[in-house]
Amino acid sequence: GKLNNVKIESQDLAKLQLNLIRSHACGLGKPLDDGIVRVIMLLKLMTWSKGHSGVSTELANLLLKMLNNDILPVIPEKGSVGASGDLAPLAHLALSMIGEGKVTIRGEKIDSKKVFNKLGIDIIKLSSKEGISLVNGTQVSTAIAVKAINESNNLFYISDVAAALSTEAGLCARDIFDPDIHKLKKNKKQLFTAHNIYNLLEDSEIVMSHIDCNKVQDPYSIRCVPHVHGASKTLFQSSVEIVNEEINSVSDNPLIFNNGEIKNSGHFHAENISQAMDILSIAVCEIGAISEKRINYFMNGADKRIPQFCALNPGLESGFMLAHVTAAALASENKTLSHPASVDSISTSAGMEDFVSMAPWSAKKCLKIIDNVRSILAIELMVAANVNFRFHSNLNSSPHLSNLMKLFQEQDVLTKKDVPFHEIIEVVTTLIKNEKILQNIKKTLKLK
Repeated sequence: GKLNNVKIESQDLAKLQLNLIRSHACGLGKPLDDGIVRVIMLLKLMTWSKGHSGVSTELANLLLKMLNNDILPVIPEKGSVGASGDLAPLAHLALSMIGEGKVTIRGEKIDSKKVFNKLGIDIIKLSSKEGISLVNGTQVSTAIAVKAINESNNLFYISDVAAALSTEAGLCARDIFDPDIHKLKKNKKQLFTAHNIYNLLEDSEIVMSHIDCNKVQDPYSIRCVPHVHGASKTLFQSSVEIVNEEINSVSDNPLIFNNGEIKNSGHFHAENISQAMDILSIAVCEIGAISEKRINYFMNGADKRIPQFCALNPGLESGFMLAHVTAAALASENKTLSHPASVDSISTSAGMEDFVSMAPWSAKKCLKIIDNVRSILAIELMVAANVNFRFHSNLNSSPHLSNLMKLFQEQDVLTKKDVPFHEIIEVVTTLIKNEKILQNIKKTLKLK
């Protein structure tokens, strides 16, 4: 930072390491969850293992021992701008390693010094370079990004399943998903989406029941699903590649080479992670936005067979009116949350660190979008499944979707009356998160 030109005497180097950690531990907010903290620790070990950080094997072994024994540093979620490393949160990790911070072990929050004493772990004395190596790096930003990648992955498949169920329940055409049509576009993910939905609807009596109707076109939220989902899946794949590159990179500074040279770099800058999470936010936001529009399609009475709000007695019953309002509220939140964080920068460290990435916020808000979209898709699945249950019960769904309907029947998702729908939404959200829906579909169909 701005103090880089100050020369430190050799007798003060040990004190410098402690001062760096203590002064930089300025994180605020709720602690990061245990899963993210474990990934932070692993990523720090991975960057040290490349041999360019100048840390002792004793320091690396201490962190490894903490990870293996699930001694997890308490790391506040706020305080990093994602440049010069995730300084504040990583300083809290470092505090725990020198016996001055908090850790959780088996769910209990406790002083790390007490844990070390109880387990016979020596509190380490830091040597030159080790303080800066502990607080420098993109590990916090990258760990949150890893969680976002993992949690969003199945949503892209679920969005295809939801779109297929809405296409069937909404009495829309299957032939718009014919792969021969979509081969004319050179986006592989678009073609995969079309394949998925076309196959999911195979042999559906509900689809066949209106094949000769006078309806010419379906709304964009149905007709353009392959184009929208395909674009989002392409962005998802790009974000995966960027995050994987960072996972396997050195993000320390300064760097030490085998010939003894010490070189400065900007490898601590997490602009790549910030942009990756921004594009993932947009990708996930869009599959939620088009899902909300498909829900809205049912609210107006998608067909003469389907009354407004999908209620059996509109007026006496409100049907899914407010379920759609909830989806609309979540979709609106996402439009704000998907504003790119990477285009923002606030100069810090007296102007030395004058362009920063905001990667931690980019990743954290992506997680919020993912949670919202999971709920939107749950609402769509609930609505479409209940339309089939209420208004098309004399016809069979496609074999693949029939299996899904059976799962929903077992989980009490299907109802012909007004009930507290939040309970059903929570059930379907859980079925998405624990991958029960995808497991159900994959028993009979391999999704692309």
